Amino acid sequence: MGTAVITGSNKGIGLALCHELKSRGHQVVATCRRASAELMQTGVEVVEGIDVTDSAATDRLRAHLGERPVDLLLNNAGITARESFDVLDVNMIREQFEVNSLGPIRVTKALIDNLRAGSKVVILGSRAGSLTAIESGGRYAYRMSKAAVNMASVILAHDLRPREIAVLLLYPGYVATEMMNFEGIAPTTSAVQILDRIDALGMQQSGMFCHVNGERLSW
Repeated sequence: MGTAVITGSNKGIGLALCHELKSRGHQVVATCRRASAELMQTGVEVVEGIDVTDSAATDRLRAHLGERPVDLLLNNAGITARESFDVLDVNMIREQFEVNSLGPIRVTKALIDNLRAGSKVVILGSRAGSLTAIESGGRYAYRMSKAAVNMASVILAHDLRPREIAVLLLYPGYVATEMMNFEGIAPTTSAVQILDRIDALGMQQSGMFCHVNGERLSW
């Protein structure tokens, strides 16, 4: 089995992915800003101090990996806030763009020399970033930042195609995490479905936006 690098691994979907990938025999490199007790108990390789908004931090991750090949890069780290039009915090909007939109590109760029033909890059997106799926107002920063990472994923798929590296933008479903007020499906259920989609990912699917159930999502 190969090496998988996961960002935002200390809780929620990231933590569940660590458990599931390890159970399948992968070497897991779990990155986070600060490790939780639950993450440390998984027995995976943990790299703390990795803030996806900080290029110096992603450079440290690259140095930590050295020349180790990375078969799967799972860009999971994300944040949200529930601001409205009447209460807009521009600094919070910028922060969500830094994490949700630029973070996956920053990490992928830092680890590009560790990726090789056959490697896979997955970005966990959201249906909230789909322009055709919006049915209400509010949550400007989260929705805008997820729409931006949609575009970034498609561009990245084009740029990495000559290297035979597949890119998938994947909506993990409505998952019971802190971000979603612990409502929805269990993170473990989502993690299993995520890995099923990744297993099926080839160059023909590179650049797609999909639900974990396999449904192709609109932009």
